[in-house]
Amino acid sequence: MSGTRSWLVTGAGGMLARDVLARLTTAGIPAVAVTRAELDITDPAAVREVLAGHRPAVVVNCAAWTAVDDAETREDDALRINGDGPRHLAEACRELDAVLLHVSTDYVFPGDADKPYAEDAPTGPRSAYGRTKLAGEQAVLTTLPDRGFVVRTAWLYGAGGGNFVHTMIKLEAVKDTLDVVDDQRGQPTWTVDLADRLVRLGRAALEGSAPAGVYHGTSAGETTWFGLTREIFRLLGADPERVRPTTSAAFARPAPRPAYSVLGHSRWRQAGIEPIRDWSESLSSAMPVLVAELQEGNP
Repeated sequence: MSGTRSWLVTGAGGMLARDVLARLTTAGIPAVAVTRAELDITDPAAVREVLAGHRPAVVVNCAAWTAVDDAETREDDALRINGDGPRHLAEACRELDAVLLHVSTDYVFPGDADKPYAEDAPTGPRSAYGRTKLAGEQAVLTTLPDRGFVVRTAWLYGAGGGNFVHTMIKLEAVKDTLDVVDDQRGQPTWTVDLADRLVRLGRAALEGSAPAGVYHGTSAGETTWFGLTREIFRLLGADPERVRPTTSAAFARPAPRPAYSVLGHSRWRQAGIEPIRDWSESLSSAMPVLVAELQEGNP
């Protein structure tokens, strides 16, 4: 594998992919960005053609079906994107001797643990979305045992797309009080931090210093949606007491949400890479960026 070959990023219209591309630019790594319109990863012939044309050293797969609730009634459609798509990418990467970094999710776990899920903890998704994402993981790890990397993340927020943090910033300006779920625990993760770790991991993979397999790309620490919202309010200079705790039952949805989505991060150090910092530190860094984006009328 040659470090001079470009990287290819799928799902380039999404907020994570945008930050990955920005990080690659900062690192001086040539990159090719392909949106869903430019590459349908469910089409194996198209995947082979695009990858053969660019011959990337690393493929970062940010393309995914992310409509968690819709997957409950459209699991076959979600599976084509989340399961078949990664398999097609892995097969093309195998032919080109390329590294594949595939972004996955905490939903592959049942969400009923009482301590952080290790990278090798037994999976057991309880939603259609989780099942389709697990299928993608398995395809990547089976097809590319030496060059396939699965990076699970959760509670993502960032610029360039709708997300929970954006929503809470908007609601703070128009709501006197907010009722927010306090019985789901997880790790709010800024896309900028995850993008940095993906680029570091890809470089380490090319150098042969990162073992293939599963990594957990989430922030350190943990909180609830309620705790996250109170911190958002505090950083905005608003009274956190305006945020009131409630339960998941108050916001029933078609797909079950994991009660516990905290992930462990031990494998990063095996690759010589520090895990992501504490979620509250990242949020403090991200808030000025997100507030400025919203003030400018985006997203």
